[in-house]
Amino acid sequence: MPDQNRSSDRLAYIDWMRGLACVLMFQTHCYDAWLSPEARRSSLFGWSRLGGTLPAPLFIFLAGVSVALVTERLRGKGVARNAIARQTILRGAEIYGLGLLFRVQEFALAGGHAPWTDLLRVDVLNILGLSIVCMGGLCWLVAALTTGEAAQAGEAMLKRLRQWNVAGALAAATAVAMLTPPLWTTYRPRFLPWPLESYINGVHIFDEPQAWLFPLFPWSAFAFAGLAAGFVLFAPIAPRREALKFLVVGAAGIAAGGLSFAFDSSPIRLYAVYDYWHSGPNFLLMRCGILLGIVCLAYFWCRWGLPRYLFSPLMQLGKTSLLIYWVHIELVYGSLSILPKGQCSVARATLGLTVIFAAMLTLSLLRTRWNERKRVAIAPVAARMN
Repeated sequence: MPDQNRSSDRLAYIDWMRGLACVLMFQTHCYDAWLSPEARRSSLFGWSRLGGTLPAPLFIFLAGVSVALVTERLRGKGVARNAIARQTILRGAEIYGLGLLFRVQEFALAGGHAPWTDLLRVDVLNILGLSIVCMGGLCWLVAALTTGEAAQAGEAMLKRLRQWNVAGALAAATAVAMLTPPLWTTYRPRFLPWPLESYINGVHIFDEPQAWLFPLFPWSAFAFAGLAAGFVLFAPIAPRREALKFLVVGAAGIAAGGLSFAFDSSPIRLYAVYDYWHSGPNFLLMRCGILLGIVCLAYFWCRWGLPRYLFSPLMQLGKTSLLIYWVHIELVYGSLSILPKGQCSVARATLGLTVIFAAMLTLSLLRTRWNERKRVAIAPVAARMN
């Protein structure tokens, strides 16, 4: 396979996974927002909620993969560690700022019906941005402790940096997972004002942490897990062995799931309060295993399946996932909801879901076309300046 096509395939599966997260997010939000109390008792709603456990981990995990990709590329070009960290941290700060702006927008569009405390609610964009900042700091620290600038490093040093990044990211993910239960229960940082404590355990304005929010513990663990996976996925390897590497990643996902079951069944308990489904590290391990399995399947599907030959709606949605997330929330949960909230049958909500999918795909195509036109218009100017 030509180098250019191989590079495209390596990135195509990431877009496809982001698109998968978008579709799972659509169905979760649409059914949750629109179904009537009677319809929520159906088995469909139960399966919808189960699928809803994947979008946020996928987005945050893939943010870690993307940070690893950018870091690998810049190190390969000899960019200094300070410059790499600055670029990563600024990108994380930008996404965090967008998260704050999103909350302001939601509050304004609510027309006075939302409490002011919603402005300080910890949402997925906030934690996504902070996680990227933390990953940028971790990569900088590893480079600083592993003898010198990437600009002075040969292939052997880059390999060493990569190995230490994997180890550091796995250690960070494990630490976050293990600290989550006590920070949610026994050792809650109650001395902090609730807006700050919310970033630790998602307590918000309530008396106990809320599982529907996105605090750093445990959600940043998915970012560090993605960072470790990304450095493994983008390590240089012979083309003929690349498929084998993804099979190993899939096998690691199965092993992680097995370990989750084994640890959960063990009579040994490390915590006074153990909640498998919300704060337990074993459920986080299970979801990381599922994510690794999806990485394996997505790679082979994008390399040899239909997305290689036909237009892929999932891949298209994945290219503009931030815009899609931003817009669809208002059309589902906000004042611009296309259906009455909490009043719909399964059939009507499913029809609305179809409309949301079609509208978001159209928006994604328009955004992509707009970006392409801008690149074409700017290219001659950039050529003259060079």
